[in-house]
Amino acid sequence: METITKPDLYWTLITHEDWNMHIAATSEGLCFVGSQNYPFEELSVWAHARFPGSTLIRDDERLQTYMEELIEYLSGTRKSFTMPFDYRGTPFQMAVWNALHTIPYGHTQSYSDIAQQIQRPAAVRAVGAAIGANPVLITVPCHRVIGKSGALTGYRGGMDMKTKLLQLEQDGMIADGDPH
Repeated sequence: METITKPDLYWTLITHEDWNMHIAATSEGLCFVGSQNYPFEELSVWAHARFPGSTLIRDDERLQTYMEELIEYLSGTRKSFTMPFDYRGTPFQMAVWNALHTIPYGHTQSYSDIAQQIQRPAAVRAVGAAIGANPVLITVPCHRVIGKSGALTGYRGGMDMKTKLLQLEQDGMIADGDPH
């Protein structure tokens, strides 16, 4: 009988200006970015559901590189991420999350656009559900997905966080001389 090992989950708290977010990684890469100003319980509940039996270990040093990239993004000096990821989902969720990586910094797409991109045009609601299950906010840019009408729609981190992230990117585009 094969033994399945449960990965340790290493976590830390990012604190930058008015941003406080818990993040977690396995030895393979970043697996969780929490919502702005949510308690540790958000990470704990997620970890017990996604990695049952795993141990949560605070390790600020191990997560330093992840923290640095996220703080650079929040400071407006980073537009893409180079860190490794270890997010896990169904094949459909993975297709959606991979499609999110193609949305350029400072731009948005609709749920319909993502459904078309993954060649499942009738699966707009399922795309929305997959986006809502994205475990790595910001780094897998689900905040860049809006309604077909251009309206801001739901976000796991809350609408205030989504609005702040989109504004941060718009400000970064303007600073770079790109009005889009």
